Amino acid sequence: MKKFSTVLAILMLSVFTLVQCRETKEEKAEDAIEEVGEDIEDAGEEVGEEMEDAANDVKEEMDGETDDN
Repeated sequence: MKKFSTVLAILMLSVFTLVQCRETKEEKAEDAIEEVGEDIEDAGEEVGEEMEDAANDVKEEMDGETDDN
C-alpha cells in the first residue's frame, strides 16, 4: 500500500506540473499577442503622424506656390 501511495503521489505531482507548465505557456502566448497588438497600434499611430506631416508639407507647398503667382 505504501508503494501505491508513493506512485499515486508522484503521478499527481507530474500532472500538476504539466498543468502549471501549460498555463505558463498560455500566459506567455497571451502576453506576446498583447505585445504585438500594442506594437501594431504604435506603428499605426506613427504612420498616421507621418501622413499628417506629409499632408501639411504638401499643403504648405501648395499655399506657397499659389502665393507666388
